[in-house]
Amino acid sequence: MKSFLLAATLFLLANSAHAIGLCGSGPSVTCVVDGDTFWLNGEKIRVQGYDTPETTTNICGGQREVELGRTAADRLMQLLNQGNVSMRRTGKDRYGRTLAIVHVDGRDVGAILMAEGLARRWPDGREFWCN
Repeated sequence: MKSFLLAATLFLLANSAHAIGLCGSGPSVTCVVDGDTFWLNGEKIRVQGYDTPETTTNICGGQREVELGRTAADRLMQLLNQGNVSMRRTGKDRYGRTLAIVHVDGRDVGAILMAEGLARRWPDGREFWCN
């Protein structure tokens, strides 16, 4: 039942004037943090199965990493704002974020981002954005 309600909430957000945007400096309620994390109604969601570069501070890849991370965040935002979005919670990570598998029109979001060169498989994919 929770998965259905969450899918309905995502669908309504994606198909309304209140589309999901990028998070800013204020409180995060419903917005995209980066290419693999977003907030939905005050709940922080970490999408499972893939990893994207950081968007604000580079860890290993310099400015290229930050730019690729921002592109991945923009793409996740686009995906969450189009089509039929569904989400299945799978647990919590060590940071207290909800882990979830997310699909748009039946396609795995992580698979889309990896195919477009914006993400790596997690946990065993190579951080190709590193120097």
